[in-house]
Amino acid sequence: MTTLGKDYGDGELIVKQGESGDCMYVIQEGEVEVFVTRDGRDVPLAIRKRGEFFGEMAIFERETRAASVRARGQAGVLTVDRRQLLSRIEEDPALAMRMIQAMCHRVRTLSNELSQLKNGASD
Repeated sequence: MTTLGKDYGDGELIVKQGESGDCMYVIQEGEVEVFVTRDGRDVPLAIRKRGEFFGEMAIFERETRAASVRARGQAGVLTVDRRQLLSRIEEDPALAMRMIQAMCHRVRTLSNELSQLKNGASD
């Protein structure tokens, strides 16, 4: 499926919540599910598709993974470490802006969802 990345089968774990991480991932083919495990149950957070990325917090923060990610169907995923990302941004500074825009969109979406949950809880 992919030429540079790694192929994952349906349900195969790519990233595990709580593990340390030093890279991010770019989806080359297929899609993945981002989820957290709480009280022994998987709670879905998002679906990421071809061209999108995940795991970027590990490059910007030196903390453990906040969520797990698994393939939905067959997925081809490219691993990018900090050095590779910085090199790529030097070649194409607009890449940094696209990443920031995507991350801001995610924060806005989560903020809206939290606001709806909070408003629903006070009804």
